[in-house]
Amino acid sequence: MISDNKAIFTIGTAAKMLEVHPRTLRIYERENLVKPLRKGQWRYYTMDDIKWIQCLRDMIHEHGISIAAIKKLLQYTPCWNIADCPFEKRKQCTAFMSSGLVPRKINVEQRSGDVAA
Repeated sequence: MISDNKAIFTIGTAAKMLEVHPRTLRIYERENLVKPLRKGQWRYYTMDDIKWIQCLRDMIHEHGISIAAIKKLLQYTPCWNIADCPFEKRKQCTAFMSSGLVPRKINVEQRSGDVAA
């Protein structure tokens, strides 16, 4: 299985996956909303990039938030607060899961120094 953070999709492939014109992805890059890996003139997107762009598209088209407003809001709050994502959707989000806001299960049996009562 390929890692979600491995840059493997060209701009054309990413655009087809997202059902957008490649120009749209270039706009998001120009606005610093996404930073694909660049090798020469080629752009490579990760699965995390694709998921993030889907969230951007939802914020823009479903919630009516402009790109300028998204950029401003992201300075003050995480994207899941802007898009009001349900927890089920957040669980699929790399940014949310790595934010430290999700409690991790602690396996008491594996912790050193713990004694079962």
